[in-house]
Amino acid sequence: MKSIEDVLQRNNRVEMDKAWEVSYTRRLIIAGIIYLVAAAFMKSISLDAYLLSALVPTGGYLFSTLSLPIVKKYWIEKYGNK
Repeated sequence: MKSIEDVLQRNNRVEMDKAWEVSYTRRLIIAGIIYLVAAAFMKSISLDAYLLSALVPTGGYLFSTLSLPIVKKYWIEKYGNK
C-alpha cells in the first residue's frame, strides 16, 4: 500500500509533466530544433535564403501550438457533455 507521501510525490510529478507539456519553454525549444533542422536541410539542397525560408515550418509549428487551446475550448464546448 502506498503511503500518502508517495501519492503526493506522484501527483506532483504528474502536475509538472502537464505544466511542461504546455510551457512556452518547451514550445520554443522545439521551434528552435525545427528551425535548425529545416535550415540545414534547405542549405543542403542549395536553397537561396535558407535561413529565412526555415522560418516557414517554424512559424507553422508555433502557430499550430498557439491555436490549439482555442480549438480545444471549442471542441470541449461542442462535444464535452455528450
